[in-house]
Amino acid sequence: MAGDLTGRKVAVLAMDGVEQVELTAPWQSLKAARADVSLVSVKPASVQGFINEKKADTFDVDSVVTDVSARDFDALVIPGGQRSTEALRANVDAVEFVRGFMEADKPVAAICHAPRLLVEAGAVRGRTLTSHADIADEIRAAGGEWVDKQAHVDQKLLTSRRSEDLPAFCANLIALLASAIDERRLDKMVEQSFPASDPLPGPISLS
Repeated sequence: MAGDLTGRKVAVLAMDGVEQVELTAPWQSLKAARADVSLVSVKPASVQGFINEKKADTFDVDSVVTDVSARDFDALVIPGGQRSTEALRANVDAVEFVRGFMEADKPVAAICHAPRLLVEAGAVRGRTLTSHADIADEIRAAGGEWVDKQAHVDQKLLTSRRSEDLPAFCANLIALLASAIDERRLDKMVEQSFPASDPLPGPISLS
């Protein structure tokens, strides 16, 4: 079915201070599409969510960032929340985790202040993205082009401005991951239909 992400593994990277709805909304959308979703953080146990600068729910961590890499997942989602974002960008292992997805050309989705991690990872130069307006200048200074849109897709990079834009962010997230799956399936079909030819035996003469 359309938007079926069965078997796809998606990492959600967050720390204490994550904006709760920016964690839960894409998580629920991914689960509804049958994706396998894991919460990754820099520490074990749990992550403290916030709603409007106040503590809200806690969420169990599935994997510590030092124990996994981009190779273990098909896509990455980074929710916003200034506390979470600032802590992640200051953590070398978290930044390297993000960089791994960008270098592997895997889908990455970041909302609100989360694109700061893309800046820290050196991954915005030559890219077009959106974010919370507060960090527009940081993106431009890092060589990116900033646009004021609910959600923007640049190849396999999805970005969004704020929690009010979550409907557009989540819809584009599912579409992006589904299209990435279709692309991989097409590549596999081509490989199976047109395998590399065996070398011809012996010398070849044109005479």
